[in-house]
Amino acid sequence: MKARLIISLAITLLLPGMVQAAELKLLASGALREAYLEVLPQFEQATGHKVTAAWSSSPDIQKRVAAGEAADLVILGNSGTEELIKQGKLASGSRISFAKSGIGVAVRAGAPRPDIGSADALKRSVLAAKSVAYSAGASGIYMASMFQKLGISDEVKSKAAQVKPGEPVGEVVARGEAEIGFQQVSELIHVKGIDYLGALPAELQHITVFSGGIPSAAKQVDAAMALAQFLTAPPAAPTLRKHGLEPG
Repeated sequence: MKARLIISLAITLLLPGMVQAAELKLLASGALREAYLEVLPQFEQATGHKVTAAWSSSPDIQKRVAAGEAADLVILGNSGTEELIKQGKLASGSRISFAKSGIGVAVRAGAPRPDIGSADALKRSVLAAKSVAYSAGASGIYMASMFQKLGISDEVKSKAAQVKPGEPVGEVVARGEAEIGFQQVSELIHVKGIDYLGALPAELQHITVFSGGIPSAAKQVDAAMALAQFLTAPPAAPTLRKHGLEPG
């Protein structure tokens, strides 16, 4: 309750002239979903605005925004944000970093727990696994390059499980369609039916920054700015951390 009050007061001070409620569309990476499902109702209560959120992978979001899909605020992996700004799809002055996350590892609940404590151990565990799953999003793009760096790209490709855009890797692992899975920590830790093993070893870890901005064609610019300020306000940080993210 105290956090809600602080954020409410912060928005009131930041945007004293905003009184008209708006309906907003948020298009954001699934890595932020669990944290924002908790935070967005607080924003609605504090401001009177209503937010409809759509979640997907960063490449899918980039493609949809580039194709002209309407939204008031867009959040995706940093490289996608930069590309959309170059294309003129996002207003360059609206760019902001929202959160960041490392990549984690999981197996099906109750399955043997492979060693992921070092780069060599992880490599052996991946080679020993019968099937491997990683996302079509920002973490998956990095994982493909990591497997290449470890010299096991061909072996992984031959046993990679299919993961649909926006589908949590943990669900694929929970169904038994992959023996080991990799995705943003924030997307793994809430999935039922898996055992979360921990983050990638430090020497292999990759931190994805989720940034974004207001589309050039957005109709609710002031309200979208309020939402962006709310999501990055200090009182939101504990919720982000609880869900496996760090403030941007």
